[in-house]
Amino acid sequence: MTEFDVCIIGSGAGGGPVAYTLARAGRSVVVLEKGPWFAEADFYKDELACCRRNVYTPDLKYERHVIEDLDDDGAWVATPTSESGWNFWNGNCVGGSSNFMSGFFHRLKPVDFRLLSEFGPVAGANVADWPIGYAELEPYYDRVERLVGVSGRIQAHANIEPRSSPDFPFPPTAEHPVADWIDAACAGLGYHALRVPRAILSQPALGRRACEYSGYCGSYGCASGAKGSARAALLDQAVAGGHCQVRAHAKVRRLVSDAAGRVVAADYADRAGKRVRVRAKVFVVACQAIETARLLLVSTGPRYPHGLANNHGQVGRNLLFSAGGAGGGDLVYGDLDAARAADLRVMGPFVNRALDDWYVIDDPALAGGRAKGGIVEFLLGHPNPIARAAPARWGEDGLLWGKPLKRRLEHGFRDQRRLAFEVFNDWLPVDDCCVGLDPAERDRWGDPVARVRIGGHARNLAVGRYLADKAEQVLRRMGARNVAGHVSPAPPPNLVAGGCRFGRDPASSVLDPDCRAHEVDNLYVSDGSFMPTGGSVPYTWTIYANAFRVAERILARL
Repeated sequence: MTEFDVCIIGSGAGGGPVAYTLARAGRSVVVLEKGPWFAEADFYKDELACCRRNVYTPDLKYERHVIEDLDDDGAWVATPTSESGWNFWNGNCVGGSSNFMSGFFHRLKPVDFRLLSEFGPVAGANVADWPIGYAELEPYYDRVERLVGVSGRIQAHANIEPRSSPDFPFPPTAEHPVADWIDAACAGLGYHALRVPRAILSQPALGRRACEYSGYCGSYGCASGAKGSARAALLDQAVAGGHCQVRAHAKVRRLVSDAAGRVVAADYADRAGKRVRVRAKVFVVACQAIETARLLLVSTGPRYPHGLANNHGQVGRNLLFSAGGAGGGDLVYGDLDAARAADLRVMGPFVNRALDDWYVIDDPALAGGRAKGGIVEFLLGHPNPIARAAPARWGEDGLLWGKPLKRRLEHGFRDQRRLAFEVFNDWLPVDDCCVGLDPAERDRWGDPVARVRIGGHARNLAVGRYLADKAEQVLRRMGARNVAGHVSPAPPPNLVAGGCRFGRDPASSVLDPDCRAHEVDNLYVSDGSFMPTGGSVPYTWTIYANAFRVAERILARL
């Protein structure tokens, strides 16, 4: 079959809800995914496969990006990721990066939809209100809880978002004893620790097994199916219904448009390199933000000499990452009584604690007063042995060898556990954070690769530092040693959005409020590219929710 009602490029959190919704309604759907189709049996807990080699992501030798960053002299320098090793691929396989997420699921708050109105302009930043509000997205957040599977428990607090259901559909995942220590430390400081909902099933449901608490979750695929990846939660069901095809190893090279400006086909290379053309009534792009912009830019046509939907020069602009930082402290067994030391040694359960007391910061010392803040997420250091061992090789005078190295390793593995934190705050959109096409570098198919400029705003660092200081206070209150945190202007490549923002004005946005391209009647974008601002939480829940919203708009149109 080569003609469908809907063709979706990309199979992650942006593509899965669209495929699921339309296929369940009886529409013919094809999903084109560049990577392979893994199953639960393929997601074994191998640190080399997960984190040290290109098993779930492309080999940078053949598929790279070119990153533009500022050097010490303030000049932009472009470096292919095949040289730097800096990997901006987040999971090229069916289900995309949702296979490897940690599943921290926070909703955006109402304030996130109106940053410009709430806080006013920020010099040097392209801040804009969303064309929709929280109330329009809320029913779809609720739908994600039920269909993807979110486990947690609602607790009243000052910053809680309005909800249409009284609680999460599944009880909280098992929690590590250290969560109670965090609660006590936060209470002693006058802070309010929150239980974090997770897109991980705490009990068997939805045709999937429950979490098995191996201790390996974030960055790893889920061997039980408990994690709410787009593959396990949505695409497997969509395919089972008979109306959806998922074609793996299908690298879409361009979208073909006609003289009237409509997209008529997607050309892709199959696993053997053979060209295949698929036709559809509606096309949905959901390749993750960088690759979505790249595909539109490379898809020139009679009406789009500068790239599909790009006659106003907006495709690739206002790329977003997540600002913030990370840190932690060492909880030493010898500092604890026997019972607490035994509790600390427990492996597997989640910490599930966060702070959102400073989601809005009202402090004259920061940005002159009221400003958008963010959240702090607590988690135990990952059990990856290579990652835990690597820092031990360095001493005060350089590399350690022999017995000193052995003692350092022994101390790190036997005497303590690292309680870490992550800070999430808004990455303000700026002109110097954008996606274009590199004029020289090509991928293995001969297509231009994305050239990504990663400039950030100074406000990102100031807010991140403010939040990191609060997290450090909690760790010190708990008695942790070696407490330290850092913020960085470098973006986390696993948290990316923007590049095709939605809005009401075609001169300043790529998509309309329904995420349909202003310039292309039958083209939608349903991944995180649509976001004008990113909020101060991981993006996945919002991408899922908006993709269900977009799916309803497409279904009504069909």
